[in-house]
Order: sequence, then structure tokens, then C-alpha cells
Amino acid sequence: MVGDQTLVSLDLHVHSSLSYDGHEPVSLLLEHARDIGLDGLVVTDHDRIAASLEAADLASEYGLVGIPGVEVSTAEGHLLAIGVDERPARGMSYAETVTRVHELGGAAVVPHPFQRTRHGVRRRVLDETVVDAVEVYNSMLFTGFRNRRARRYATSYGYGSVAGSDAHYLGNVGRAYTEVAVDAPSVADVSVEQVVEALSNGDTSVVGRRTPIGKSAVQYGKGSLRKALYEFTSRAPLVPAVPRSIAEYRTDG
Repeated sequence: MVGDQTLVSLDLHVHSSLSYDGHEPVSLLLEHARDIGLDGLVVTDHDRIAASLEAADLASEYGLVGIPGVEVSTAEGHLLAIGVDERPARGMSYAETVTRVHELGGAAVVPHPFQRTRHGVRRRVLDETVVDAVEVYNSMLFTGFRNRRARRYATSYGYGSVAGSDAHYLGNVGRAYTEVAVDAPSVADVSVEQVVEALSNGDTSVVGRRTPIGKSAVQYGKGSLRKALYEFTSRAPLVPAVPRSIAEYRTDG
């Protein structure tokens, strides 16, 4: 409690086993978040919201704030939609997706900006779009250069700063998180709408440490191998495309 406000610690960028590149079930993510002292997390699977809705629904059983969300694949890079209970269509422009997130009552947050190898939005696109907040600390980085660049951008444009672990494995959850200041007497009284408003108003601060390089390298390596296998098998005649999770993701518009 700070004055009349409550600080809520949230990992705003976590992937579950229902994401094509995630591994952990919702129940385990929630249990781990509680055990490490977080007040909540947002499951942001790639263009999938079912696990996030489940996590938000079950969060109170673990003493956590329940907030749904999704990582949307726009035509120009990824965008986190925080506080929505419906998945925005993928493939729209960045600006169109931001507008849709707002229509759904959510906050549009830019994940790992300018990192094209991770589908981060380009600066020229972001310069032409008004968002709610920028992820200035993503724990899944080999160096701090991209985080520092994102922080400078957020500061220059007056955007709120957030942090997220971008965890695909349980042990990485909470390595980076956002402290959100809301007008509520306790964490138990915090609503999704209050969190969305705080993100939009910049009532945030970031806490984080990088995921160890070895763990990051393993995650990137496994992801690259899975994608390479899919690209090969999807082009091979008479062979089903694998991994199946990527095949289903690619064919589901």
C-alpha cells in the first residue's frame, strides 16, 4: 500500500502450453506465480486466448489478480492486448489492432519493440501509432541494448513502461514484472479495468533481471529447431507437417 494506492506486481508476458511455443499448464503457472510472490500474471499466448481466460478465471483461487490477455500477430509485428476477453483478429495493421484492443476495453502494450527477429514492430510503424505502454524490460535478451533502446523510446514519447518475463518455461516466470499502482484498498480488490487504466496512464514501474544466457539460448535453439522442422515438413510431399502445434497455428487464421 502506497498512500491510497496499492502496488500490484504483475508479469504481463507469459506463455502457456496452449501457445505453439509454450510448455506449462495454466495451473502450474498460477501456482508458481503465487509461490514466488507475484500478485498476478497475464497469459499472453500467440493468437490464442483460451488459456488466458482460464487463468484469469482461476486466479482468485491462488490469491492472484485475474487478468486476461493475448499476444496478437499484426501485419507489422506483435502486440500485447492486456485486459481483453476476446482475441483480436491477427493480420491487421498495427494501428488497426490497437484500435480493436481499445474497443475491447484493453490496453495495447508493445512487446520487445524493434526486434525484428522476434516480430517486434519497426520504429517507423510505432511512430505512426498511439499505444498505451511499451515493454522496456523483456527478460529474454542476451544483452541489455534492446531494453535500453525501448526505455529511451518510451521516455521520449511519454509512454508508460512495463516489464515481462516472456516466459515459455516455468522457471523464467517473474524474472521481469511490472508494478502497477491502482486505487484499491488491497490486491484482492483490484479489477481488470483498474489495471488497464493504470497501464494507459503510465502508473507503472519495472522490476527485472535477465534470464540466464544459457536458458535463453536453449529456448531460442529449441524454437528455431521446431520452426525449421515445420518449414521442411510443410514443403515435403506426402508428409504431415510437424510439430503439429505450429501447423495448427499457421493454418488457423
